[in-house]
Amino acid sequence: MTPAELSRTVLGALRHAVAAGEVSAVPGEVLGRVTVAVPRPGGYGDYACNVALVAAGPARVGALALAALLRERLRHDPRLADIRVTGPGFLNFALADPATYERDLVAEAGRPGDALAGLSVTLRPCDARAEVLAEALVRIARAQGGDLHVDHRHGEPLRAAPPYERTAPLDPESRRWALLHTAPADRPRLDAPLLVQRVENPLFLVRYAHSRARALVRNAADLGYGPRAGDSGPHAAPLLALLAEQPAVLRRAVEHRAPDRLARRLVRVAGALLDFHDRTGGLLPLGGLKPQAAHRARLALAEAAGTVLAGGLTLLGVSAPLYV
Repeated sequence: MTPAELSRTVLGALRHAVAAGEVSAVPGEVLGRVTVAVPRPGGYGDYACNVALVAAGPARVGALALAALLRERLRHDPRLADIRVTGPGFLNFALADPATYERDLVAEAGRPGDALAGLSVTLRPCDARAEVLAEALVRIARAQGGDLHVDHRHGEPLRAAPPYERTAPLDPESRRWALLHTAPADRPRLDAPLLVQRVENPLFLVRYAHSRARALVRNAADLGYGPRAGDSGPHAAPLLALLAEQPAVLRRAVEHRAPDRLARRLVRVAGALLDFHDRTGGLLPLGGLKPQAAHRARLALAEAAGTVLAGGLTLLGVSAPLYV
C-alpha cells in the first residue's frame, strides 16, 4: 500500500463516519491538510497520519476519540497488519506482508459477505426500468447479508430515467446491461455499440476478461501447475486495490440504489486484469520455462479477478460466457 492509497483509505473511513452520523462533516480544505508520512522518532510502524489532529475540531470530537473511531473502522483492512494511536492522536500503521495480504484477498474474492447485515428495506419500483434495477439490488443486498424486498404497493419508491428509443435489435442480456450500467438518473442508450464484439463495448470487455482468466487457469493446468496465492509483484497493485474495494462497492450500490456502481466497477476490474496480464508479459511461463512462485501467484490473482467478474455479472442478472 502506497502513502497515496493509505491516505485515500483513511479519508474514506472518515467520510463513512460522517455519513453514519458518528462525527460532524469536515470541510474539504481541512482534509487537504491530512498527510501520510514515515513516523517520526518515537512513532510506530511504516506510516503515520495526522488525520485525527487535523479533523478533530470540525468533526466536533477530541483527537484521541476520533483516532480511536477511525482505528476501529480500519482495523479489518487486510492491507494493514496493525494500527496504533500515539501521542496526541496520530494514527500509526504497520502494513501487512504483501504475500500474506494477497493470499487473504484472493481467498476472499467473490465470497458472500456481511457488509449489509442488519439492512432491511422494501423497494417499490415506479417504472419498468426501476423493476430491473430493483431485481439487481435485491441480489446484491442478499449477497452481502442484507434483507431487501420488492413490493409494488408499499415501500421506498424507486425511479429511473427511461431509455432512449431502441435503435438496434438487442438481445435481452445486452439490454439489461445497458439499463444497469447507466446511472438511474440518466437515460440509457439501447443501440448498436452494445452488439460490437470488441473491448470498446463494456459488456464484451467484462466477459472477455473473465474468459481470459478462465483460459489462463486451463492452460496452466495443461502445463502441469495451478494457482497458488502469494506475492504477484508491483504490477498487481491496481488490480489488488480494485478487488479489495469490491465489498464496499457492493454496499454502496445498495445504499445509493445504484447498481451501475457495480457494473462500472466490473469494467474497471476487467481493464485492470488485462493490463496486469500485458504488463507482466503474460501470466504463464514462456519458452518451456518451469513455473515459478510468481507465475502461480499471478495465476491465482487472475483466477480471483475472474471470479469477481463472474459473480458481479451474476448479481446483475447477466451471464458470463466463455469467448476464448
